[in-house]
Amino acid sequence: MKWLDSLPLPLLVVLAVWMAAAPITPEPHLIEKLRMLSQGSLTRPLDIFDLCLHLAPALILGLRLLRQYGPRKN
Repeated sequence: MKWLDSLPLPLLVVLAVWMAAAPITPEPHLIEKLRMLSQGSLTRPLDIFDLCLHLAPALILGLRLLRQYGPRKN
């Protein structure tokens, strides 16, 4: 997990926010895909890929923050 620790935190924050908000109009893809998932209409492979693509930076940021600030084992 050394590669994850070497990623700059400010870059990950900017990338996660940008991918979560893109495209801004008419509605961010992440919001659209999460709504489709909750309604059960997220079935097309392209939509599933799009959801994964827009969530990936946020997940990487979460892992990075967990490794940096999470509970430590002695």
